[in-house]
Amino acid sequence: MTAGTDEEGTSAGPARPLHIGAAFLAIAGLILGAPLSLAQGLPPRAEIWSLKLGTPASALPSDVFVDYACGSNGGPPQQPLAGWSDYEKCPTEPNGLREVFFRYDDELEYWAKAHRARTLIARYAGTKVVDFPVIVSGLFNAGGALAGLRIVTDPQVGAQERKEAYTLTNFFKARYGSEGWDCIDTPPAPGETPVGTLYINRHCTKLVKGDMRAVLETRFLRKPGQAEFSSSGKLTIGQFDSSTRLELLRPDVPVE
Repeated sequence: MTAGTDEEGTSAGPARPLHIGAAFLAIAGLILGAPLSLAQGLPPRAEIWSLKLGTPASALPSDVFVDYACGSNGGPPQQPLAGWSDYEKCPTEPNGLREVFFRYDDELEYWAKAHRARTLIARYAGTKVVDFPVIVSGLFNAGGALAGLRIVTDPQVGAQERKEAYTLTNFFKARYGSEGWDCIDTPPAPGETPVGTLYINRHCTKLVKGDMRAVLETRFLRKPGQAEFSSSGKLTIGQFDSSTRLELLRPDVPVE
């Protein structure tokens, strides 16, 4: 986790690399019947919230995340990278930024799975926000500074889990305050329909603490060709678009 402050300017404490060996011993103690307080003392994994906008790529910690690659606008990873400092190998987006995909370290997750520690599996499982699997990335400007963060719900999860993806918006609005958002609801395009009675295609922005712009997009709808029932009358599975997308940007970055 980075030293100094997080993306909201709150104290993040001194940087300390995750001591996997010590953590494993603590987990082993928990599994063998040690007090619950031992588990509560385990070091947390670094998450996207520990990254501070404005930090040069060379100053960001590369050892607390894994699988760096060029991003694809919130989609799957592309060209593998050695770390943040390889951002120049990635294509430039229309706003001038370059996207670096990464994942949360999964070493503790696999160790917990091997020992069937269900509580710890849940704590260290995958790259998530709350319980939602997400795709995360950092956005770098021409000067090599971290100018944005991007979080997109993972479209590759199962249909039932994906159906709830649009509700992650509620967490982000709670995190940054429910008031003060400037929102635009886009009406259905030709062929788009509600999921049941609900249609959401909303784009919201908000200046957070005067030094960061939050851009929040929420979709819950059926795209052209998607339907609840097939032409033969059978209930379809997964034919809907449900997603949440959050970008946290420095104020000088243009919003697309």
